[in-house]
Amino acid sequence: MKQLLAIPFIIFQVTSFTAIAQMGSEILLFDLKIKKNKITLSNPKNITNHPGYDNQPGFNRDEPVVYYSSFNDEGRSDIKSYNYQTGVTTSVTTTNEREYSPTQTPDKNYISCIIQRDNGAQDLGKYPLTGGDPYVIINTMTVGYHVWADNSHLALFILGDPNTLHFMRLPTKEDTVLAQNIGRSLHQIPGERGVSFVQKTSSTDWQIKKLDTETMAISTLANTLPGREDITWTPDGRIISSDGSKIYNLNPTKDKTWTEISLTSGRELLKGITRLAVNVKGDKLAVVISE
Repeated sequence: MKQLLAIPFIIFQVTSFTAIAQMGSEILLFDLKIKKNKITLSNPKNITNHPGYDNQPGFNRDEPVVYYSSFNDEGRSDIKSYNYQTGVTTSVTTTNEREYSPTQTPDKNYISCIIQRDNGAQDLGKYPLTGGDPYVIINTMTVGYHVWADNSHLALFILGDPNTLHFMRLPTKEDTVLAQNIGRSLHQIPGERGVSFVQKTSSTDWQIKKLDTETMAISTLANTLPGREDITWTPDGRIISSDGSKIYNLNPTKDKTWTEISLTSGRELLKGITRLAVNVKGDKLAVVISE
């Protein structure tokens, strides 16, 4: 990846996004097996094993690769990739910005990510997988998290008071605010033209909501685990989440309660679980744990 020109370091006010990012974390990769109504996790491997922040995993759709954000020695976050067939870790970006939330774009040619500037701005941009400078997609809002609904539409977590859910139509730049007080976990729902998000309330009884990206209607899918906002989806439509030390699943079309997922090994490694990600094949689960 082409290295960007150096820019002077500017002291700026640390946002809540940065403060969260500075917490030490690691990424475990499990083998995931789904058989009938039972999910089993096995063979955990620490794929980062690096002091400091390693977080926000996301899978390549075609290749055995996990992308993630990782702090360098200067405390700036770059995007790295880990190939779980070869065991090789590669730097995707090496810049003087800070990159977060790496996500392969629907056309599979780019990694989109949050680009945090030294002046406090948080833009949405994308880096070519073949190398080169980023293309800025959105620089008029403080973007915290994002998910692609398709090649031309994005659901966005916009930082503010309160944090809000936006839906952006890129061809026209039409931006619609759809919900307030949302969580950071945004996902395309497998097999549907829909995006899920977490609706927070003053209590810990939060809800997983679905935005139908054709009708723009919002419906409730399920309750989260108490006070937990991080989820991911399996290809067959199950939701996986954690209470911080255990991992659970729920089928929102059938289940009313969460069921703990069976682990054949690695239970002692699970502490401070936050973000999770499942690959397209549904046979790998990435889990972020405390360092």
